[in-house]
Amino acid sequence: MNKMMTSIVAFGVGMVAYNYAQKNNMMSGRQMKKLQKKITRAMF
Repeated sequence: MNKMMTSIVAFGVGMVAYNYAQKNNMMSGRQMKKLQKKITRAMF
């Protein structure tokens, strides 16, 4: 249960950072896709 809560919080923080980076165009599309794959792999 505790591990699940931690991953949900981490996922939420990750999504906020992801959206922030996308809005400010800090990363290219390819980097964003790579990052997304890493996040999904870490989650499941």
